[in-house]
Amino acid sequence: MRALLCKEYGPPSKLVVAEVPDPVAGDRQVVLRVLAAGVNFPDVLIIQNKYQFKPPLPFSPGGECAGIVESVGAKVQHLGPGDRVIAFTGHGAFAEKVACDARTVVPMPEELDFVTAASFVMTYGTSYHALKDRAALQPGETLLVLGASGGVGLAAIELGKALGARVIAAASTTDKLMVCRQHGADELLNYESEDLEQRIKELTGDKGADVIYDPVGGRYTEAALRASAWRGRHLVIGFASGEIPAIPANLTLLKGCAVLGVFWGDFAKREPGGLMSDLRELFAMLREGKLRPRIAPPYRLEEGAEAITELMERRVSGKLVITPGPGPGPGPGRGPLPGPQKEAQP
Repeated sequence: MRALLCKEYGPPSKLVVAEVPDPVAGDRQVVLRVLAAGVNFPDVLIIQNKYQFKPPLPFSPGGECAGIVESVGAKVQHLGPGDRVIAFTGHGAFAEKVACDARTVVPMPEELDFVTAASFVMTYGTSYHALKDRAALQPGETLLVLGASGGVGLAAIELGKALGARVIAAASTTDKLMVCRQHGADELLNYESEDLEQRIKELTGDKGADVIYDPVGGRYTEAALRASAWRGRHLVIGFASGEIPAIPANLTLLKGCAVLGVFWGDFAKREPGGLMSDLRELFAMLREGKLRPRIAPPYRLEEGAEAITELMERRVSGKLVITPGPGPGPGPGRGPLPGPQKEAQP
């Protein structure tokens, strides 16, 4: 089979497509034929040896995928060959086949196509866990979303609106902010041309944001925290800027606010009951049309390095997906994929 391999740590340009042996399922594993794999920020980090999980070289990145079960291990009872599934692999999904722990594999709703399924769970799962479980976002509260035009950012906008919040979307260009508006943002803020702290205070009548969703880090974190409301909650999602900020502890005292870490991957492993409850609610919202994933046209396996580069340099709004090989088209009733344009940063 073919796989996109990291043979040495470095930028995406060092990745190569190579032939590797087909995986074999262990007792508690399944082997999937990968039809689509989502590209996420951990893929940017793991190939540079900057992620907390470090698989031995060589390895294939790719932490989530959708596909069809080809074989199951002797101790796997709940899955069988031919099942359509979504899997959380940690790594290895940028390949034509992947072996993964059967406990990380969930049945795929029949109405979903494989590309949407591969791009949905990690992005919306992270944002839902953050807003509902960690921040306990309430109707009528104000939610500030940094990096709002990215995959998790757009998911946070849609979920914030579904939970009854007023949403302020912050991004770096006018084009990106227009995408945020299309996904339901009430207010727009360009943090490259506007003073983030001052503008948030203006938009909230000097009250500040009740919940801050922060997948960016860097210089925006402190400014956003300074614009937090009394008893605000600042959600630490990630560090897409490449810089882990040092937060002045006195701000949490003055604001009476909380800084909350969000590690969806460990939540999924440690609290599988909570994960399945969240997924049921998310799939229901998707069926009802409350969620509209924005997905760029899929990349082929040979274009995988380009896809990771696009994400790393934040040149695309929405979610990126790699399709390792030929497979069935969209599932029944889905029609065209949402958000079919790549959007270059001006």
